[in-house]
Amino acid sequence: MAAHMYSTSLAVACCCLIFGVFAEWNTNDYLRREHTLVKPYQGSGSSMSLWDFVGSTLVTNNYVRLTPDHQSRQGAIWNTQACNTRNWELHVQFAVHGSGTTLFGDGLAIWYAKEKNRLGGVFGNADFFSGLAIFLDTYSNHNGPHNHEHPYISAMVNNGSMSYDHDRDGTHTQLAGCEAKFRNKDHSTYLAIRYHDNILKVSMDIDNKNGWKECFEVRGIKLPLGYYFGASAATGQLADNHDIISMKLYELDAPEGQLDYWGLPSAEVFDAPRDRVEDVRSSMSGWKIFLIIILAIIGLGVCGVVGYLIFNKNNDYTRKRFY
Repeated sequence: MAAHMYSTSLAVACCCLIFGVFAEWNTNDYLRREHTLVKPYQGSGSSMSLWDFVGSTLVTNNYVRLTPDHQSRQGAIWNTQACNTRNWELHVQFAVHGSGTTLFGDGLAIWYAKEKNRLGGVFGNADFFSGLAIFLDTYSNHNGPHNHEHPYISAMVNNGSMSYDHDRDGTHTQLAGCEAKFRNKDHSTYLAIRYHDNILKVSMDIDNKNGWKECFEVRGIKLPLGYYFGASAATGQLADNHDIISMKLYELDAPEGQLDYWGLPSAEVFDAPRDRVEDVRSSMSGWKIFLIIILAIIGLGVCGVVGYLIFNKNNDYTRKRFY
C-alpha cells in the first residue's frame, strides 16, 4: 500500500514538473488553421494551399527557404486569407544559418500587413507598408554606433507614410527591440508575437528552454482587421539561409466590450532615435567648419609667434654670454 502511494505521488510530481517546464508553451486558445503553416506542407510545384510564395522562396519537405545562402536574393511567403481575428498570438518556428562566421545578413521579417506578395528592400518586402513588421536583423556590419549588438529583434508599425531606413537600422521608426543570438543554432528557434487588447508583446525561445522569454512589450498599438500574415527575407552583399518551419496562429479571447477596428495602424510610443557618426559629421558643416578652420589658423599663428619670440630670446642670451 505504501509503495503504491509512493508511486502515485511520484507520478503526480513528475506531471507537475512537466507542466511547469512546458506551461509557457501550452495554450487553450483556438488554433486558426486557415492562418497556419505546418508540415507536411500542402501543395506542390509553384502553389501551396492557403499560402503564396514569391521571389527566391523554395518549399521543401522540411522547411520553406525564403533565401539561400547566396548574395542579392529576396523571398517571401504570404497567407492568402485575410485575418479577421481581433486578438491573436502567432508562433513562428524559424532557422537562420549560413557559412559566414563574422559577416552575414541581412535578416528576415514577420508581417501583418495590408499588401502582400510585393518584393522590396525591407527584408524582402516593399517599403512604405501598412501594418506591423517584426524584424530579425542579422546584418553584422551594421551602420553607425548603437547601444546593442546584432542579431537584433525589433518592431515597427506603419500607416504607409514612413520609410524603413536601412542606413539607421530602422532605429528612427522602431517601437522597441532586444538582442537575440538566434543564428546558427543546432536546435529549433521560435518567436511568439502576441497582440491582445492593443498590447504588442514579442517573446522568443532561442535557447532550447521550451518556454518563452520576453523580448519587449509595447502598449497603445492599434492594428486593423483584414490584413495578411507573411514572412520575408533578403540577402545583399552578405548572405544566409532564412528558413520558416512553421507558423501557427491562435485566436485569443477578446476583452469585454472591445470593438472591431478598421482604421489605420498606429502606435502611441516609439523608441527615441539614436544618431550615427555620419549624422554628427553632417551636422558639422557650413559655417561650423569655416569657424573651425579660422580657429585652427589663429592657433597656428599664435604658436608661430610664441616660437619666434622664444627663439630670439635664446639668441640674445647666447650673444650676451660670449661678448
